[in-house]
Amino acid sequence: MASEERRNWLLSELKAAESVSLTSAAQALGVSEMTVRRDLDSLESAGLARRVRGGAVSSGPVSFENRDRSHAAEKRVIAEKLLPLVPAEGVIAMDSSTTMHRLASLITGAGRLTVVTNGLLTFETLQRRPGVIAVLTGGTADERSDSLVGPVATATLDSMRFPVFFASAAAIDPYGCSEDTFEEAEVKRAFSRVSAELVVGAHAQKLGRTATASAVRAEEITTLATDLAPGTRELDAYRDSIATIL
Repeated sequence: MASEERRNWLLSELKAAESVSLTSAAQALGVSEMTVRRDLDSLESAGLARRVRGGAVSSGPVSFENRDRSHAAEKRVIAEKLLPLVPAEGVIAMDSSTTMHRLASLITGAGRLTVVTNGLLTFETLQRRPGVIAVLTGGTADERSDSLVGPVATATLDSMRFPVFFASAAAIDPYGCSEDTFEEAEVKRAFSRVSAELVVGAHAQKLGRTATASAVRAEEITTLATDLAPGTRELDAYRDSIATIL
């Protein structure tokens, strides 16, 4: 297979699954891992991918549907870890991430819980759940992320206060969370500045990475939940700045 064909195949995989591993790509393409590594380096140089240990991840926004399929088992683990933190009543906030959408799907009912979100599908999921009132922030619909963004969304949030904001991120490193679009990062900052606590759920492949736009600092995160065991050495870099790691 020619190099251009390989790169097109890799781009297709990245768009569909958000990430690709050296081993699986080499097997599928019938080439060496070194060849795949060079192809991924070329895609990274063109701004089309971000190299990570063992492979690469997509550079830029990925559709909600494709993100939802990617790392589904890991996101389920994170959602189950976070479910006990969701109160039975009061008001909380959730972002538009697929991880928080999975958490919302686990909320079968509550006492009297209001959930404010900029996620269109999270809003739909919470409809008709006993004891749950779902509220949209308003704003401009971003088809890239199936979320509401823009000045209307941030202005709405500036008039609210939340005891806790549940969020994910495109990437997280010891300095904080970042997003693939400036608009999404802006909404995350708006949610965070009006919330007493920030709970972040992110699967392991997002750790040690950065994305296009900085969203929140690590010091603002009160709880970090991943699909890893809390004592895993991979999480050591986050222990000084984040109080609770699940």
